[in-house]
Amino acid sequence: MLYMFLADGFEETEAIATLDVLRRSGINVKTVGVGGEMICGAHDITVKADVTDIDFDNIDGVILPGGMPGTLNLQKAPGVNAALKHCADNGKLLAAICAAPMILGELGYLSGKKAVCFPGFEDSLTDAEIMSDGVVRDGNYITAMGAGKALEFGAAIVDYFSAEPRGGKILKKMMF
Repeated sequence: MLYMFLADGFEETEAIATLDVLRRSGINVKTVGVGGEMICGAHDITVKADVTDIDFDNIDGVILPGGMPGTLNLQKAPGVNAALKHCADNGKLLAAICAAPMILGELGYLSGKKAVCFPGFEDSLTDAEIMSDGVVRDGNYITAMGAGKALEFGAAIVDYFSAEPRGGKILKKMMF
């Protein structure tokens, strides 16, 4: 099971577009409300999270959408940090987009990894090799620049879990 954490102030496009790509591909993903079931995005769009807690015995990875103050709210949530540590310690997927890679960077998880984030947050990607690509995968880490790359971010996550790349095919079907 993949878990996408949502905290008040999350960037709606980054969360919903990514979630849509994953669900269309058949990947099991649940949204996790940080602080409650109803979460309000950065642009006053409220969504109902699937769950408010996760099952650490059944976790394949964590996805963090960006947005402000959503990223800061994710960063200070003990449950989010516990899930990130569990995934880092067990080689599970850690995916973050926009400002959210700063969380991974400040925790030291991106040290020696190629990564990208929303312009202006690079200083938080401690000891990472900053790339210019819109979406970057390095091992079990996937990072992306921002909302304009949300579909590609979702496709990269699909490819991470696929024997053969199929994220691009999912996007093509979505567009036509």
